[in-house]
Amino acid sequence: MATDARHAAAWLAQTPTEHRRAALREAASAIRAAVDTILAANAADMAKAEANGLSPAMLDRLRLDAGRVAAMADGVAIVATLADPVGEVIDTATRPNGLVLSRVRVPIGVIGIIYESRPNVTADAAALCVMSGNAVILRGGSEAVESNAAIHHAFCAGLEAAGVPAAAVQRIATTDRAAVGAMLAAEGAIDLIIPRGGKSLVARVQAEARVPVLAHLDGINHIFVHASADPSMAEAIVVDAKMRRTGVCGAMETLLIDSSYPDPARLIAALTAAGCEVRGDDRVRALASVGPAADADWDTEYLEAICAVAIVDDLDAALAHIARHGSRHTDAIVTTDAGVAERFLAEVDSAIALWNASTQFADGSEFGLGAEIGIATGRLHARGPVALEGLTTYKWIGRGTGQVRG
Repeated sequence: MATDARHAAAWLAQTPTEHRRAALREAASAIRAAVDTILAANAADMAKAEANGLSPAMLDRLRLDAGRVAAMADGVAIVATLADPVGEVIDTATRPNGLVLSRVRVPIGVIGIIYESRPNVTADAAALCVMSGNAVILRGGSEAVESNAAIHHAFCAGLEAAGVPAAAVQRIATTDRAAVGAMLAAEGAIDLIIPRGGKSLVARVQAEARVPVLAHLDGINHIFVHASADPSMAEAIVVDAKMRRTGVCGAMETLLIDSSYPDPARLIAALTAAGCEVRGDDRVRALASVGPAADADWDTEYLEAICAVAIVDDLDAALAHIARHGSRHTDAIVTTDAGVAERFLAEVDSAIALWNASTQFADGSEFGLGAEIGIATGRLHARGPVALEGLTTYKWIGRGTGQVRG
């Protein structure tokens, strides 16, 4: 599969932008046309997942309906409209000897994506890789095997209709975990591995991979409500960040409230009224009838309607808490004090830092990037929502007139 992908990647890298755009438009149309087949496949996956006792959050990630399939197809079509990074000249300089050096964006090559639960990743990842000139090998989780197969079949039918080789987007059909090990050991055959899933999957990939990894870790996301925060704004942001969709990686998991904030009980009541289970520290429990937060709660990505809440003395204490317990994914502050906000934005060590906005905006489409391959929480190559540009590297091109070093 990797050999076939390498040939397809070389072909894609030299394919005109408009050809790749047309292929994605065909893929989007094919997904729309296959909606009944995709939903039937998803129903089979859902029945098996419910019988196996998957959590509500995992079931929400797995579930498709006509609206979600339409949104998936729309996402593929949107990727086709984005600026093509391939061939972009990053910078150019002329050396004293007249040699002209340029850095030019090029595709990474063959990308392996290992993911769990969310069948929409099949379409999102395929679209982003094709548009950025990369071939991709997909290995989805066993819980979504039927859904992934149906989406992949439709997507590739669209590619082939546009004259793009199907080897550009391949899917590993087996659910045997040994297939993951084979991908991780494929040094030289696969250029980059991207894991999307739970902490155990990411930990395995990072421990075993002999291929470079672009990691997406868990989203232990915080909101700090500063003393100066507007109460109505704070309430709206906090409830949305936790409860809009509890199973997404951008959901708030911990709420930090400044000890000088005038009405912390109102914030806690808003969460409980929205159906959220609040687990608080001693200072929170002195204000509201909520359960106690154990030490593990500060380090937990719930992905359900549970939130840990603490009262902290000030901005320094909030930053210290986030540094100790956060996952460097997405953290936000609610405040009317611009100076406090700018200090938070500068000092919080997260891929995404927000001021007066819900953490649920941690999404590539909300950043204007179309679909995303994931939220990278590391420091190298790409950080935050990874879309087309994050799936490219660069090479140096020198144009001379006969220069020699002598």
